[in-house]
Amino acid sequence: MILPGNDPAALRVAADTVRAGGLVAFPTETVYGLGCDALNPDAVQQVFRAKRRPAFDPLIVHVADRTRLDLIVRDVPPRAQRLMERFWPGPLTLVLPKQARVPDAVTAGRPTVAVRQPAHPVARALLKAAGIPIAAPSANPFGYVSPTTASHVLDGLGEEVSVILDGGPCPIGVESTILSLADSTPRLLRPGGIARQDIEAVIGLVEGPASQGSVSLAPGQSPRHYATRTPVTILSGDRHPEAQERAGLLAMSPATHHRLGGRFCAVEVLSSSGDLAEAAANLFAALRRLDRLELDRLYVEPCPELGLGAAIMDRLRRCAVPHELLSLQRKHRTQGYRTEEAL
Repeated sequence: MILPGNDPAALRVAADTVRAGGLVAFPTETVYGLGCDALNPDAVQQVFRAKRRPAFDPLIVHVADRTRLDLIVRDVPPRAQRLMERFWPGPLTLVLPKQARVPDAVTAGRPTVAVRQPAHPVARALLKAAGIPIAAPSANPFGYVSPTTASHVLDGLGEEVSVILDGGPCPIGVESTILSLADSTPRLLRPGGIARQDIEAVIGLVEGPASQGSVSLAPGQSPRHYATRTPVTILSGDRHPEAQERAGLLAMSPATHHRLGGRFCAVEVLSSSGDLAEAAANLFAALRRLDRLELDRLYVEPCPELGLGAAIMDRLRRCAVPHELLSLQRKHRTQGYRTEEAL
């Protein structure tokens, strides 16, 4: 059931549900999360079942404030402290050494845990009312476009969720940035709501993830992810719709719509001015609307990879991985290879 996120009675119901081992969907500033008691292994397994999420994909644990970190984190290095002071609450997830009490299912058996303090008032109110850390991936079937409204959650998960708290559309619209501080080298595992250059302004140089083969170090890193059911192609000089295609266009600005819109059956414009923050906030909802039209293909306009543009392009590239990859991955799994599941 969907309940208003600003209703104290609804928050009590949601908090009681989480403490009792149930699942609650709630808004964050990034996307809607599917939350459970992070320290209850049975509740965590419910999240994986509801999302049909593979066990190798770790979850992010949300805390009400930094005073709750000692429940789940063993050590908070000085760099983490500086980043928390600058960006928490907000869309920055830090990967740190975990406490033994954190279930292995939360961390996919790794000795580290991903943690953040969300900024959305409904998320913060739920965490305060529940009084426990809440593990929460995005509230959608694994691999599909992330939800940025309560209705998206209901469409994707339906009766799998006991309570959905409605806090309106998510203002940032793409997931949090994930930064590992688990060793001496800070590593950006996923671009998101905090730009890499803003992080580097606080702690210095940040590197990309070390090569781990097919092992997922952070949520949202499967080769095909954030994906529509309709095939997606990123526009380039030699990639345009064929004459017989019923195609949709995801444009970054009205200028692209005016230039190319006549070639497409449907067009979604992400920003009236080409603003990347506005484009990110509208990205997933626009992809969902186009996906419902049962078109042959969706074409998406790339954007500059500055600030939120890096997160937008990360999502679009994963969305655009060919569907044919799925059958190859499934074949590898049946042959005993360790590969990532895409959907």
